[in-house]
Amino acid sequence: MAHKSLGPGLDGILVIDKPIGPTSHDVVGLVRRLAATKRVGHGGTLDPFASGVLPLFLGRGTRVVEFHMGDRKRYRATVCFGASSSTDDLEGELTPASTPAPTREATETALAKLTGPISQRPPAYSAIKVGGRRAYALARAGEAVTLTERQVTIHELSLVSWDDTDPDRPIAVLDVACSAGTYIRALARDLGERVGSAAYLGALRRTAAGPFAEADAIPLDTVRAAAAEDPAAIARLLRPIDTGLDRFPEVALTPPELDAVARGQFIRPSAGFEPGAERYRLRAPDGSLAAVAIEAPHGRLAPDKVLVTPAGSVVPA
Repeated sequence: MAHKSLGPGLDGILVIDKPIGPTSHDVVGLVRRLAATKRVGHGGTLDPFASGVLPLFLGRGTRVVEFHMGDRKRYRATVCFGASSSTDDLEGELTPASTPAPTREATETALAKLTGPISQRPPAYSAIKVGGRRAYALARAGEAVTLTERQVTIHELSLVSWDDTDPDRPIAVLDVACSAGTYIRALARDLGERVGSAAYLGALRRTAAGPFAEADAIPLDTVRAAAAEDPAAIARLLRPIDTGLDRFPEVALTPPELDAVARGQFIRPSAGFEPGAERYRLRAPDGSLAAVAIEAPHGRLAPDKVLVTPAGSVVPA
């Protein structure tokens, strides 16, 4: 008998090109309605004023979200010099700088010093919890918020363009590749401090999130049009559940091994596997992804994320 998925609906990854305005939660809610499924998660929040790559995980795809939360991110960031912001971005209250604006040369020198592992103080207006309350709620209530610095990595940081049409308020566009958890708002603020002036983030676009690139991101209007056509049209927009998980070696299952995995049982693959990997992708005989597994003692694999149910079982609606 055929093995069934864990539930009805669409299964896969939908790479959205988030527009400026809605929150990431708004986009998730819209896709839930359009795809007629409750099981939608996202791979990293984008602020409302930011646009760009927002991977959404639908149906069984939600089982692999955790494997993407640490993915490297890439951004195109517009940094405005000559003023600081209460929120470190364009939405806050601006305070003009009391020192001269930086030159392009000074800015490029500062960028080099902000590349690599750095210590970063998150913005006061952030979702980090302090004593059980969100930092932004404390800041909006007028309370002083001092957040602990954290280690992040700026893998690449370069100047794309420099506009000093207004010499007192130059604007730099940066290309940033960074570790998960990096605040680009804080990076803009710190860059202003490094050059002895002040700066805030004026615009932000995520150009890549792990394996998901800007060129592959789908506008929301395309998803709306697909939903108006039929569910199969949305399905054609989805990427496979294990997209970007190439670091997990594949193991081909026999039908009896698939039955065991579907029941959550350990297996000793007949085809064998190379020990030492973080996890393994278990393929059903038809080539579909049956589970993600971890290594267990005695040459066995333990199912971690099971994407099929036992043959003959009833899948809940």
